[in-house]
Amino acid sequence: MNNTRFATALHILTLLAYKEHEWLSSDWIAGSINVNPVIVRKELGVLMHAGLVKSRKGKEGGYSLDKNSVAITLADIYLTVKTTDVLGKKNLLPNPKCPVGKDINKKLEGLNSVIDQSVIKELQCKTLKNFAENFH
Repeated sequence: MNNTRFATALHILTLLAYKEHEWLSSDWIAGSINVNPVIVRKELGVLMHAGLVKSRKGKEGGYSLDKNSVAITLADIYLTVKTTDVLGKKNLLPNPKCPVGKDINKKLEGLNSVIDQSVIKELQCKTLKNFAENFH
């Protein structure tokens, strides 16, 4: 994944797990990540849609985990925010007359699939709770 979405989502969820009995504001979360709160709210929306986060409005509102941190794997987070192949994008118009160019994208798709499955397999063994315990 050639962006920071996984890192941002994991940071958000780790904060929510670390402060599991509190409702955290998007501004507070953004301050920890040192990014614009709009980016945090966008990711919180994705995490809410996936059932990992819930929100509450009002003065005492904010965001909290919607699942126990032991029930959330790092693979769940990865799959929630994954938008690109782990090895990056393919070349759009390789030369179809070239022996490499004509098949490179098919071969890259296979390689991406293998790498992606190994990443998912590794992340399935790690829970948000285990990860968040690194910060206590």
